[in-house]
Amino acid sequence: MARVCDLTGKGAMNGYNVSNSNMKTKRKFYPNLQTKRFFIPEENRWITLKVSTSAIKTINKNGITAVINKFIKKGYV
Repeated sequence: MARVCDLTGKGAMNGYNVSNSNMKTKRKFYPNLQTKRFFIPEENRWITLKVSTSAIKTINKNGITAVINKFIKKGYV
């Protein structure tokens, strides 16, 4: 299963572990994803999304339908 946010499209980034001797080894930085259920009152049903915590904060601020419509209009979904 991909580690990608369903709404924002945030995914893993590449980087390095840097040791004390400045040796660099590849690593990945993963987004903070949570599986969460949201209730959509217009459709009277629950949906399960894998979203980043920043997307959860945006949903709490603006509402799930407004956020979904905004991301569909921007082309993320």
